Amino acid sequence: MAKLTLVEAINQALNWSLTHDPDVVLLGEDIGVNGGVFRATAGLQQRHGKLRVQDTPLAEGLIAGMSIGMAAQGLKPVAEIQFMGFIYPALDQICNHMARMRNRTRGRITLPIVMRMPHGGGIHAPEHHSESLEALLCHHAGLRVLCPSSPAQAYGLLLAAIRDPDPVMFLEPTRLYRLARQEVPDDGVALPLDQCHLLRAGDDVTVVSWGAITHEVLLAAEQLAAEQIQCEVLDLASLSPIDHNSILDSVARTGRLVIVHEAARNCGLGAEIAATVAERGLYSLHAPICRITGYDTVMPYFRLEHDYIPGVARIADGIRSTVRA
Repeated sequence: MAKLTLVEAINQALNWSLTHDPDVVLLGEDIGVNGGVFRATAGLQQRHGKLRVQDTPLAEGLIAGMSIGMAAQGLKPVAEIQFMGFIYPALDQICNHMARMRNRTRGRITLPIVMRMPHGGGIHAPEHHSESLEALLCHHAGLRVLCPSSPAQAYGLLLAAIRDPDPVMFLEPTRLYRLARQEVPDDGVALPLDQCHLLRAGDDVTVVSWGAITHEVLLAAEQLAAEQIQCEVLDLASLSPIDHNSILDSVARTGRLVIVHEAARNCGLGAEIAATVAERGLYSLHAPICRITGYDTVMPYFRLEHDYIPGVARIADGIRSTVRA
């Protein structure tokens, strides 16, 4: 069984889907000849041909619109937006058409589309290449939003996304593309959707995160274990819909909740989780809910981005304060 990086696991899932489902088509900027800016699609055009892996013009609205047309006619397009910050030109097609087609046609037309895009900062890139815009997408009914945090998760969730009959926004944590390797069997087995993933069991505090920041959360949890603070770490994985029941069950056991995300604090997804726990699990809480987030600014350039993204020390301090409150 091969040990793969996250980007290699994505490539493996795409290759499996192209091999076993003739309706799957990939499209995006530079994904064919060059294999994508992060090489997520490397070798796939050479293996499956130009009709199955298509290079497009530099036009995100066109990519989204083509995907809608393909899916409405029975194909399963998997489109790549080169960076999440480039999604804005595609939002008209995504929000006004892609997300609404099932409702608009009363179920007569469904759109099995996956929109892949790198997510988050930490690679010393300009701000349009480092965006965490998950809340923007989660706000729109009709879109499922996924964000894996490990190679095995990326493989299983991407397979599930491609097989889903409705549009899926698939956010790929850029910092994790080549951070670590994990054994990933190429067996075509998809992971279940709409479920949290338990990364670490603990009794003192529930910590919810997703994407690249789960790496720092796990390091902070390991550090705090030496102080006899046991964190239960939940990886959201499915950002929309959220598995609120798993979070509420965990908070009922631990009595405390810390939410960690890289995106800006104002109207971030953490606020939705906090509001739901306040509404449905208030009497389980022994301390105020704590959010540890990015700042309400544009992602700063290069070296300063590590001050923007919550680090292990800031996460550990927030958890420590919550447990001692």
